[in-house]
Amino acid sequence: MDAQGRGRAGDNNVDPADQWVFDPDTGNYELRLDPGQAAARPSDRTAAGRRAARKRDAEVGDTDTRPLPTQRGKRDESAADGDGERPAGGRAARRAAAARTATAAEAGPAGRRKRKPKKSGKKRALHWTAGVVGFVLVAGCGAAYYIYQELDGNISKVDVGVENDAVSEGPVNLLIIGTDSRSGKGNGGYGDVGSVGHADTTILMHISKDRTNATALSIPRDMITDIPNCPTKQKDGSTKNIRGEEGVRFNTSLGQESRDPGCTWRTVEKMTGLKINHFMMADFNAVKELSTAVDGVEVCAGKDINDPKSHLKLKAGRHTVKGEQALAFVRTRHTVGFGSDLSRIELQQQFLSSLIRKLKSSAFSSPGKLYDVSQAATKALTVDTGIGTASKLLDFGTDLKKVDIDKVTFATVPVLDNPKDPATVIMDKAKADPLFAMVRADHTLAKGKKGKGKKSAPVKKAPPEAVRVDVTNGGGPIGSAQETVDWLQNTKAAKLSTNAGNAPAKLAATRLEYAPNQADQAATLADWMGLPKSALKKSGQNAGDRQPMKLVLGKDFKAPGSPIEAPTETPDGVQNVNADDKNVCAK
Repeated sequence: MDAQGRGRAGDNNVDPADQWVFDPDTGNYELRLDPGQAAARPSDRTAAGRRAARKRDAEVGDTDTRPLPTQRGKRDESAADGDGERPAGGRAARRAAAARTATAAEAGPAGRRKRKPKKSGKKRALHWTAGVVGFVLVAGCGAAYYIYQELDGNISKVDVGVENDAVSEGPVNLLIIGTDSRSGKGNGGYGDVGSVGHADTTILMHISKDRTNATALSIPRDMITDIPNCPTKQKDGSTKNIRGEEGVRFNTSLGQESRDPGCTWRTVEKMTGLKINHFMMADFNAVKELSTAVDGVEVCAGKDINDPKSHLKLKAGRHTVKGEQALAFVRTRHTVGFGSDLSRIELQQQFLSSLIRKLKSSAFSSPGKLYDVSQAATKALTVDTGIGTASKLLDFGTDLKKVDIDKVTFATVPVLDNPKDPATVIMDKAKADPLFAMVRADHTLAKGKKGKGKKSAPVKKAPPEAVRVDVTNGGGPIGSAQETVDWLQNTKAAKLSTNAGNAPAKLAATRLEYAPNQADQAATLADWMGLPKSALKKSGQNAGDRQPMKLVLGKDFKAPGSPIEAPTETPDGVQNVNADDKNVCAK
């Protein structure tokens, strides 16, 4: 076997790519090490034929019918004698042979109707992943075991001081980083001269515990944030603690002061309250290589684009882009939207959504195509040590592959213009906090069908001036009662709210006690505070005219305006798009 994992020219003259045969009955490629078996025998499909096939297999002993995506182990040595020579005919000939083999296997006996492959084959082959091109890169790691060693050599690793298992039983948070590094093959002319690379594109992908949905949060690179202290492994094995900074651009969490991806990891954790499991990072070249490997990605321009900065020229309408043009598309911003990084984020989300659809529909159509995607993906990757091998990446991708594309939602962390610096933005906490809470609670942002069950009639809400409540602190941060009263009076115009001091006992959860005739007041206050139904405690008797409700802040209370209960619907004003939406166009 040569360095590319292919068989040598010799007694058998067999290329492994020619040994994978598509089985229409299972929807998978099967490994047939005997070249004579490559064209699936028509008689194998009859009962007698199957018995004969089993007898032949027992005699030959070299047929492995396990599905392609899960093949592992050592390859049969009969396929090569190890002198490294390549089979005659070149890659094009080998792929053509593989295509003829698959066609013959699918055709079946003459005069018999062609059986359609099961739909589940491609779905099982789709493995999620990341990099600047998002979680789609692990798709390439579904290649057969005979190229594992080669793929391992493609992958770069960084020890960030945290090593999690490749597979997790709970929700998974994957940090996707695209850098603007100018170093590396194919990156000349891009990025900052002499820069080690910054966090130019960052997406936090949250995959739900039950693997039914995923949310990809884009983090604006020019957003002002705080970067925590960062322990960073040095080349000599020692650890250097890089001091954090307050009020700096998010993209400086990588590269600046020699920060590594672990610093971006810790910055995002502090920002969102989500614990990250793994990171994947790639540079500009990843977009060019992977878009070329899948024969282009369809994008849509809502108007003519002519950006002298990125050199992108597109007429309004749909186009298929790859290579340099694909990179220009994800980098352009000056002639779309408001010309800001936020406009570029929307282009990147459109590109990634289309790339996922392309991978799902055609990238696994042949062993040769799968090989090309595998190479492009793994060469583009830098990952943490927890998924630092091809086999670990495959385990990781297999764990996440159940997510359907229509349940993947891209969203952007909401921001406001920075009044101190028009070139940067600041987080819009009023929208970001409930968004982060929604993701932490494992609630999907995907738009689905609403249940058909009966809905209870909405409770009439009282006007702010009618809300009368005593607030006590029963487990929240010190000063929470007074802070909440100030917030109610100054922000919500609830002038009849009062600080009643500390509660007699600590509570794990915030509670609102009210009487039946205060239901309208309770509805208003619960909406303001983001209280779950479990927090509402209704008494059996009506209250007097001036009797207040009682709000006891529990240990789950963080701050006024921060909902106690995570919302189940995307907060208003949060930009989001479904990955299955084909009608998105750059405006």
